Amino acid sequence: MTHDSLRDLIGSVAGVCTTTSYFPQLLHVWRRKSAKDVSFRMFSIMCIGVAFWIVNGCMYHSWPMVLANSLALLQSLIILALKIRYDGIEAARDAGGATGEGKSTP
Repeated sequence: MTHDSLRDLIGSVAGVCTTTSYFPQLLHVWRRKSAKDVSFRMFSIMCIGVAFWIVNGCMYHSWPMVLANSLALLQSLIILALKIRYDGIEAARDAGGATGEGKSTP
């Protein structure tokens, strides 16, 4: 096995692991029809970071990186859309999910 093949294999396995890690959260939100425990800010920042990974993968012609991060971005965007749909845009933005990042009441 060449160095490039090994690198692509390791990248592919890492991509499968990290990309599939979003699916249980997505399924949980979909089944419960609630995303109150999801942090809007965290998933927003994650989407930005993953988008940069996609650009980075394109620059290096690393198609396993591009594919894995494209799927991760898609799942994260769906989770954000469900957060807005189920909790409303104001609640999603202000609450910050289960992290307690949001506004406190007096």
